[in-house]
Amino acid sequence: MKKILSIATSLFLTTRIFAQGAPVPTNAGAVQSDLLPAPPKPILDGFTADPAIRVFGDSYYVYPTSDKPNWNTTDFSVWSSRNLIDWKKEGMILDVVHDLKWANIKAWAPDCVERNGKFYFYFVANEKIGVATADKPTGPFVDALGQPLVQKSEKVRTFPIDPYPFIDDDGTAYLFFGNGTPTVFKLNPDMISFDGDPKTIRLKEFREGIVVFKRLGKYYFMWSVDDARSDNYRVGYGIADSVYGPVQSPTNFIVLQKHGLAKGTGHHSVVNVPGTDRWYVAYHRHAIPNGNGFQRETCLARMEFNPDGTIKPIDPLVPAFPPGSEGEPLVNGKGRP
Repeated sequence: MKKILSIATSLFLTTRIFAQGAPVPTNAGAVQSDLLPAPPKPILDGFTADPAIRVFGDSYYVYPTSDKPNWNTTDFSVWSSRNLIDWKKEGMILDVVHDLKWANIKAWAPDCVERNGKFYFYFVANEKIGVATADKPTGPFVDALGQPLVQKSEKVRTFPIDPYPFIDDDGTAYLFFGNGTPTVFKLNPDMISFDGDPKTIRLKEFREGIVVFKRLGKYYFMWSVDDARSDNYRVGYGIADSVYGPVQSPTNFIVLQKHGLAKGTGHHSVVNVPGTDRWYVAYHRHAIPNGNGFQRETCLARMEFNPDGTIKPIDPLVPAFPPGSEGEPLVNGKGRP
């Protein structure tokens, strides 16, 4: 009788814990998995991955990979939102088949940054990094060089994918990228050429998808661990005092990983609501149901910090906003207080 009561009590407590959104224990069994909440819906239509999220003016923008079988994607599109909840597809912004002379397939992992009123779009095509420009964040973008900006060479020994542009507080711009070895170039003010040779950075269990941002004077590095086809694709992080590191990772450096039906949670990007200390993560997961590393969907989650500056674990089963929320509306390029 005591054993039966113990089991009943355990199930009751498990139900209460999961209803409150607590992280699932690593040894959770099938009974506990059945009690988990359904993951939040993706924010973009269709199958998308590798989302880069940015703020330009009064809108947020997401630039993703458009998933196709075996990653044989040929074009890029962009979505916009005024509140991080309602997203509008603005249309295709670059077609590598027709708009490039040096590549025609494998259009992956883009990102976009603004400088002096001009928009610079960094992307992968044919396993090389290119750069295109436009006068507005929705393009259309035009190839700026007529050739790749980065390709594998004696100086660039990493697999040149997943570009991430970062402009520091002093106006110096950098381009991070790489698969296996995180690498960074200092960009010239023209944003389409480099100042000197690349440098490498040591990141714990780095695979790809590097992201760099600055908060309270510290440089945060985030990246993906494992393979995008793996259910255990996940996100780790570290903190540095310099844009070149060294990067120090806490013992528990994984901040986003699979939970319940949400699997393959990685290759993310980070956005700060201007004028606030509120942060959000756009990431992809294997599509639900029946998704995999070639069929993914873009999701959004809140990212919060502990008082010591470390990042709190992000649960992919918790929606970024509660039902009925107005999201994060922007007014004159700023968030609400």
